[in-house]
Amino acid sequence: MRKAGYAALDAEGRVVAAGIEPLERLRERVGALIAELAVDRLALGRGTNARAVAGLLGGFGLPLHHVDEFETTRRARELYFSEHPPRGLRRLLPAGLQVPPRPIDDYAAILIGRRFLAEGGEGKTSKLKPPS
Repeated sequence: MRKAGYAALDAEGRVVAAGIEPLERLRERVGALIAELAVDRLALGRGTNARAVAGLLGGFGLPLHHVDEFETTRRARELYFSEHPPRGLRRLLPAGLQVPPRPIDDYAAILIGRRFLAEGGEGKTSKLKPPS
């Protein structure tokens, strides 16, 4: 199953909504967030599934900013464990050897959004045509 993480952040980088959706349902979920939260721009990592996700999100008519994903997987793991510290014997294992018990695409999306905001909301922008 191909999936993608999403995150809606406020101007200070606080998470308003986040999750993971199969690509088949991503457009519907993001569309609901755009309507509910008055989203005015989208930031997209340039990694796995980026081309497919860009095609899905292009039809909303919002500027789509491409953001470097360097180190987001490692940092997403760190963010996950900071919010869900290991317990029991797992807490004795070095953090670098541990793998979260679930996908962390949503945490990577949060980091991509925060990187976008830290860069002043700038990035390579594209206006995509709606998918045919």
